[in-house]
Parts: sequence; C-alpha cells; structure tokens
Amino acid sequence: MVRFFVKPEELNNQFIVLTGQNAAHAKVLRLRAGDQVLVCDGLGKEWVCAVSDVSSGQVSLVVKGMRESQAESSVRVCVYMAFPKADKLEHVIQKATELGADEIVAFPSARCVSRPDEKSLQKKLERWQKIASSAAEQSGRGKVPSVLVLKSYEEALSRASLADKAILFYENEQAVTLRMALQSGPYRTVSLMTGPEGGLEEAEVEKARKTGLQVCTLGKRILRCETAPLCALSAVMYDAGEF
Repeated sequence: MVRFFVKPEELNNQFIVLTGQNAAHAKVLRLRAGDQVLVCDGLGKEWVCAVSDVSSGQVSLVVKGMRESQAESSVRVCVYMAFPKADKLEHVIQKATELGADEIVAFPSARCVSRPDEKSLQKKLERWQKIASSAAEQSGRGKVPSVLVLKSYEEALSRASLADKAILFYENEQAVTLRMALQSGPYRTVSLMTGPEGGLEEAEVEKARKTGLQVCTLGKRILRCETAPLCALSAVMYDAGEF
C-alpha cells in the first residue's frame, strides 16, 4: 500500500488532505477515488485511508482507521557516528533508516577530518533529515528517524550511555564481542558508537569505558567507518528477532 508522511497536526480521525510534494507524488502514482493509502505521522502511527477526491494541487482522503505502525522494531537502536568525510554519512542515514534505526547521531572526535561549520551544518541537517524521511517512506516504515548533531564527543558519550546496551566499537579490542555484549542481559534500547576514518584515539576509548560504554570488537577485519555502524545495527536487529 502506498504511504505518505504528513505532520501530526495535519491529521484527524475523519479526513486528511494531501498537498505539496505528497499531492504531486499521488498524481505521479495516478491515484484515483477509492484507492487505499496509508498516511503516517512519522512518529509510529499510521492512518488507513481511501482516496475520495483528486484535484489540482491536493488529494482528499477519508480515514478508515488508525493503528500503530507494523514495521517498527521492538528494540530502539540509536546509531552514533563520528563525522566522516564526503557523503558517507548520507549513505549511513539512508541504510540505517531502512534497517530500523530510531536515531542517527553525528558527533566530532579527535581524528575527524570533516568538521562542518555552524552555517553549513543547518543545510546539511535539513538534507540528512530529508534522506531519512525518503528512506522511511521507501522501506515502509511508520517512523522517520531523527538525525541529530552533537557538539562534542563527551556529549555523545553521555547521551549514548543512557541506553540499556551502550556499545562502542574499537578495532584494537579483542576480548569482548558484540554477541557477548548483547547476551549479557535483556535490553530494549541500544546505542552503537563508531569512530571516523582514522578510528578513535586510545584516550577516547578509555573515556568511553569510564562513562559506562561497553567496548567491543566487530571481528578480525577492519571495517570502513561507513560499514561498521550498518554491520552492528544489522547484528542487533538479528539478535532482537527482527530478521
């Protein structure tokens, strides 16, 4: 069923009107009166609707019922990624959304080459959120993950540590695997933190340990900074029974 995302304040229990890009998309799809569609608030709820009228610039819908999204994970996973070079973060946002991430959080670390300034960051954030929204719509999700930027590594650690499973991946860790960390107890929330192209400094890893994060390995091979978070997210979803 075709789905559209609208702002929560545009929703009610009787009728919904699609405008702007949503109406243009509906026109491309050649929706007609009687067609069934899903309208999502981006927060996890969706409205089953029937098209009642299609006119220039808008599509009118009659609400048939409301339900919780059937595509959201039972585990809330937040991906924390140090600023990478080029457009690697865009790739991670898109794929992490498809895999079920609840949030994607970018932060600076000592070896980050890319450090967006305040002026360019606002434009980037708007673009990143649009990428998440598009990926959520394409993959049939009922929630659009939030894309956030934190000002410091310490802020990222403090926020990530609040999860039931707060995990940082480090290429020099050999003793503790992701499987071991996940099997050490039940969890409903998970934070997955990865470094930039040059990795995290040893002092940063020690700071993570002191903040309460579990330092883990992702295996014997060194993964690229854009591969590591997606690999870890997939593993968590598998362990949680989402696959």
